[in-house]
Amino acid sequence: MEKSTIIGLAVGFLSVSIGYVLKGADPTVMINPAAFLIIIGGTISCLFTGFTSEQMKNFPKLIKKTLQPPDNKPKTEMLQLFVDLSQVARREGILALEDRVNEIEDPFFRSGLSMVIDGMDPEFVSDVLEAELQVMEHRHSEGMSIFVQAGTYAPTLGVLGAVVGLIAALGNLSDIEALGHAISAAFVATLLGIFTGYVLWLPIANKLKILSQMEIAQKRMIIEGILSLQAGDSPMAIEAKLMTFIPQSERDKIKSEKAGE
Repeated sequence: MEKSTIIGLAVGFLSVSIGYVLKGADPTVMINPAAFLIIIGGTISCLFTGFTSEQMKNFPKLIKKTLQPPDNKPKTEMLQLFVDLSQVARREGILALEDRVNEIEDPFFRSGLSMVIDGMDPEFVSDVLEAELQVMEHRHSEGMSIFVQAGTYAPTLGVLGAVVGLIAALGNLSDIEALGHAISAAFVATLLGIFTGYVLWLPIANKLKILSQMEIAQKRMIIEGILSLQAGDSPMAIEAKLMTFIPQSERDKIKSEKAGE
């Protein structure tokens, strides 16, 4: 479970709710079905208008991804795995890696290693893996754009909801008390629009962007490792190449652990 998403949403909701009460606003005003319908229903309507049904099918999966990201193998483990594979390949030959293919969970890694074992041309292997990576990037970009657009639509729909509420409020000019209540209710739509746009949809889009960048970096590390295996690089050379994908703090930790052995 991705705790930061839960923490962010919870803190955002509590901050706005508590701030709303501290400002002396009437909490009962928030019980406004019309505002919720205009903002939530309107945002959903815009998304279905702006995206295909196939793209919208992924909406629940994308939200789930921010709450429970894919369990990617740490880069330090990936580094050690490639070093181990290179040792086996140098000792027994590249075909000896065939027994290790089924142990690899990542389909991208497994596919690339299988092509190397089958003796395919390095340029072909590189082109296929790069093409897969580009398709993945495009798919991630489509998913992010859904939430970016939702974050754009919601605040504007909030203004629309406020206008609708004010039109209704102007029908009660003779009753000052009712007019004040109606005007405050009208701005609930604006509040909901801004809240869902800037506290929910756009942060989710940014989280998906970060998760995508992390996955792409890992896939690039895999491509570099597979091509190095195919080139017959030594374990030390592969380790040096792949170390560039690991943050400096973790590199220092790896070096200190080796020094202590």
